[in-house]
Amino acid sequence: MTMRRYPPVADHGMVGDLQTVALVSSDGVINWFCAPRFDSPSFFASLLDHDRGGHFAITVDGADVSTRQLYLADTAVLITRFLTPEGVGEVVDFMPVDRSETATDRHRLIRVIRVTRGRIRFSVACRPRFDYARAGHRLTLHEGVAHFSGPGIDVHVQPAGPLTLQRDGVDVVADVELAQGQVAATVLTVCAAGGQQPPPPTRDSIRADFEATCHFWYRWIHRSTYQGRWTESVNRSAITLKLLTYAPSGAPVAAATAGLPEQIGGERNWDYRYTWVRDASLSLNALFGLGFDEEAHAFRHWIGERLREGRTVTGEPLQIMYRIDGDPHLAEETLDHLEGYRSSAPVRIGNGAADQLQLDIYGEATYAFTRTEDLAHHMHYDGWLALRDMLDWLVDNWDRADEGIWETRGGRKDFTYSRLMCWTAFDRGIHVARDLARPADLTAWTTARDAILAQIMDRGWSTTRRAFVQHYGSEVLDASLLLMPTVGFITPRDPRWLSTLDAMDTELVSDSLVYRYDPAASPDGLRGSEGTFSLCSFLYVDALAHSDRLDQARYAFDKMLTYANHVGLFGEEIGPTGEQLGNFPQAFTHLALITAALTLDEELNRPVHPRWKN
Repeated sequence: MTMRRYPPVADHGMVGDLQTVALVSSDGVINWFCAPRFDSPSFFASLLDHDRGGHFAITVDGADVSTRQLYLADTAVLITRFLTPEGVGEVVDFMPVDRSETATDRHRLIRVIRVTRGRIRFSVACRPRFDYARAGHRLTLHEGVAHFSGPGIDVHVQPAGPLTLQRDGVDVVADVELAQGQVAATVLTVCAAGGQQPPPPTRDSIRADFEATCHFWYRWIHRSTYQGRWTESVNRSAITLKLLTYAPSGAPVAAATAGLPEQIGGERNWDYRYTWVRDASLSLNALFGLGFDEEAHAFRHWIGERLREGRTVTGEPLQIMYRIDGDPHLAEETLDHLEGYRSSAPVRIGNGAADQLQLDIYGEATYAFTRTEDLAHHMHYDGWLALRDMLDWLVDNWDRADEGIWETRGGRKDFTYSRLMCWTAFDRGIHVARDLARPADLTAWTTARDAILAQIMDRGWSTTRRAFVQHYGSEVLDASLLLMPTVGFITPRDPRWLSTLDAMDTELVSDSLVYRYDPAASPDGLRGSEGTFSLCSFLYVDALAHSDRLDQARYAFDKMLTYANHVGLFGEEIGPTGEQLGNFPQAFTHLALITAALTLDEELNRPVHPRWKN
């Protein structure tokens, strides 16, 4: 089997240890891995440049080889199977979860090679390329252990069983033939430069790591309270959100990767390995809905620290995204030496949108703080003061043009969604202040809330389209407004809302797949087009369910599930022929899947639904 230059984005599973992750293609190639954190420089990045990026391949040679990939149920243990006329082999990839809540520079990725029938010959090649392939490295091969020294980082590759590594320039390779029942392995350990070499692995130590990793995930998913109709998809989405959450801080990243295109050959290639206030706040809601209270409280603590510290590049209370440790500096740069996925340049790291004004984040942050009575009651007084001060600032700042939820680079506008979430911030703040008797300027907050509602109804509503529109003075529809009934701004059976939903059905929906908006009708400052946005497709399901269109909602949801990849993961977008596009996997999509499933289950379980009444 020849290593593919650029496998489809969706042709990957993900393993991780709650501080970083690696992507493994269905032919056994790790072609994305950054360490020690999600947002650290890569040392395997062949997804962004096959020739220069670096990879770690365990493959099976031969013309008549087929592969299958699966997760061990309810875990983040990934199994890649190779089926040949001579036999069946497997590579089992996992990362032990060792004291995940303490930040560490030491991470292990274990790759177990075994044969379950006949005989199989495996080829192994470890070719790291440090600092996004900008830095060289030194290889030391001693007593069978490969030691790669890069800038400030060491990578050890230790073989176990009948596997002997050989030098190939500055890389290592190996061939090993195994018969039924035989096992070999490699343990890749990444640590700070000069760190202690890990102890040699044994069959027993690898088995113990495997069992401990499985049991960690079994225990974690067992905490889920979900008992609905889509358990397998919901559990996989929950595990994916957990994998994308940096355990030391409780902050989830938007996606595992950087630079994967929204359009093949296009320029919409961004770095998503950071924490968006918007995405993370909605992730909290999804996890809390499944009973994962610890994760919800951890993120709420993280966002509270951002408010208390007030460290932003904009000078405002919050900025739209941060590094996972709360650092607000995300300078964007272009990696011109990388060709990009299937020649989709430029490849960007960092994110220049960090200093944009997006007023919706104040609504999402407040919604996260006050999502339920339980969360609100756990808010300490200092946390309330930080939230109060933020809302006091918003009183004077909500009526400003901004860049909007989609981080467009076409200039500031009066986006309806931004106003909607400012309304949400005041509405939730007012309710909590009253319920918990907290000090607040309720008169100012109420005045602002009511003014926003009146403004949206007047200027955000198009009498021509009979719909709420993307920004004031436009006729453009925007799928972000699918959240209007969710946050309580409008009832889901209000004629204005049902008319808006009908308009979206006509213009933004294509066979259950939903576009964010039409870039041709609302130029966003970027060339090219994009696919349907999977987050919006699940928001559409949620909106249909709330609006009593249950048959349509369930059909759309079940169709969306068919676009998941072979192990249940979703990227950012779906292309014209069903291919996944954009950074992968994307937390935003998986949290929306969970929310849609919870809403659908709730509506379908109503003993007497309004549509059945006489």
